[in-house]
Amino acid sequence: MTDQLRTVVEDLAFPEGPRWHEGKLWFSDMHARRVLRLDPGSGSPETVVEVPGRPSGLGWDSAGRLMVVSMRDRRLLRLDGDELVEVADLSALATWYCNDMVVDVAGRAYVGNFGFDIEVPPEEMKPVPAVMARVDPDGSVAVAAEDLMFPNGTVITPDGRTMIVAESFAGLLTAFDIGPDGSLSGRRVWAALEGVAPDGICLDREGAVWVADAFGARVLRVAEGGEVLSTVPAGQNTYACMLGGEDRRTLFVCTAPSSDPEECERRMGGRIEAVEVEVPGAGRP
Repeated sequence: MTDQLRTVVEDLAFPEGPRWHEGKLWFSDMHARRVLRLDPGSGSPETVVEVPGRPSGLGWDSAGRLMVVSMRDRRLLRLDGDELVEVADLSALATWYCNDMVVDVAGRAYVGNFGFDIEVPPEEMKPVPAVMARVDPDGSVAVAAEDLMFPNGTVITPDGRTMIVAESFAGLLTAFDIGPDGSLSGRRVWAALEGVAPDGICLDREGAVWVADAFGARVLRVAEGGEVLSTVPAGQNTYACMLGGEDRRTLFVCTAPSSDPEECERRMGGRIEAVEVEVPGAGRP
């Protein structure tokens, strides 16, 4: 694939967590501490809610209410009217900032976390495994999976039976079977991606996963087993992606020149970019 990305939105700090919901693109501008919503026909996003603790993963509960991961205080929040309320405190399980999330059809939220401090000089970074937390609709919290190296973007297949998680610091897409009660089992490598830091991901109708490479200016379409089916280059680093649009054939990509919070706020170089693809999106989110 040689198609080039086009800019849809610019002047963002650090876009993350894109979701296609009710005909609009929703996303977090993480380092600007706000959740935005874009009608692609308007070209200008609107602020849905401000999140002082930095927003990341987005999803909706079974009643259709927006849920937001608040990173720094390690909480899952829900938007009730104009007010954010706490669904769950994840600080007992999250060993560093919380991150991306996927919500299943029953309203169970699966939330990853960094596991360690990444906002330090590279020579001081000490990667350690993290757990993924599961928050049930009643607000109870449980360990969904352990020993994940920076669990990041996560998808659920259309039948609701398989979850795929990007382990950014292991270069892996890791799959689990999902039980009727939301438990995860049958852990296996879905794809090993040498030289790739898989960040945000999304799933298409043929079962391939689009992967944003946090350490490279590209998004990759990957088949189970690791074959790279397509590559779309970008002008700056890619951090997340989502298939949306009326026919779900528009690949929206979150890009930025850096992930450093201070640099992001100073430069405001983040963008939502897009390209049309052949295979439409599927599954959750």
